[in-house]
Amino acid sequence: MTDDARLRMAFSGLHPIRSRELRERFGGAPKAVAAIERGRVKASDPIRANLAAPADQRRAELASLGIEAVYREGPGYPDHLDVFEDAPDILFVRGTLPQDPGVGIVGTRKCTAYGLELAEAYGRAVAATGWLVVSGLARGIDGAAHRGMVSGGGVGVAVLGCGIDVTYPREHRRLGEQILEAGGAIVSEYPPGSRPDAWRFPPRNRIIVGLSAAIVVVEAAKTGGALITAVKAAEYGIPVFAMPGDVDRRTSEGTNRLIRDGAFPVLDPDDLIEELDLVYGLAHRQRKDKRVGVDGR
Repeated sequence: MTDDARLRMAFSGLHPIRSRELRERFGGAPKAVAAIERGRVKASDPIRANLAAPADQRRAELASLGIEAVYREGPGYPDHLDVFEDAPDILFVRGTLPQDPGVGIVGTRKCTAYGLELAEAYGRAVAATGWLVVSGLARGIDGAAHRGMVSGGGVGVAVLGCGIDVTYPREHRRLGEQILEAGGAIVSEYPPGSRPDAWRFPPRNRIIVGLSAAIVVVEAAKTGGALITAVKAAEYGIPVFAMPGDVDRRTSEGTNRLIRDGAFPVLDPDDLIEELDLVYGLAHRQRKDKRVGVDGR
């Protein structure tokens, strides 16, 4: 079965780019898996060992952990993510993955106290308007945005750079539980047990972008994951908003450069909501009314 091969590849440990290249080269997951097994494709012993496990075993593992595998072009896979060529073939999901796009709020882990305060305020304000909050559950800006979402009574999605069953960072375990309790989801393209290795985080940023109708960068150095996210958003044609800061502050270098290069500057939560309303107001209000009922129930 095609889905069996897709699931086995998702568990293989291949880099997402490499996995996609092989599926395209051989015309789908079944032939790509066969090519690896027959030695036509060079692969490490751990990857071969991972591929050797049957799909039914993997499904049992997922069921025992309360994790669902959502296949691209299948039920539950968000349409707004599916349209992008490099979208993940499979998403591993815990909780309820919303079908509407959200607002991605991202930034550096090494942020200022001011940045933390603003990120939480942005998350709270976005949640209060009915938008989903999308971020990475990392230390710093991501975690603050999720906390704001929780305190604002909203719904959010956390996109991990490791397996869903791997708590990283450890201090955000409870925050992840709160996201699920609020009706949101924790997702990853990496299977259970995947460690938070550094190479896994840059690819996950495209998922944050693909699940978002807009990206907000609160604080960022001139390099790093937040800038990768902003660049990917520009490639996808998704609006990027950035918080300006002192020109000599390291955590403002990235956001100031983004504004210089065309990102929309946002000064505070009210300013962000006003900008979002200008860009998406009517369509978003219609989605929100459909989701909760025009009388708020």
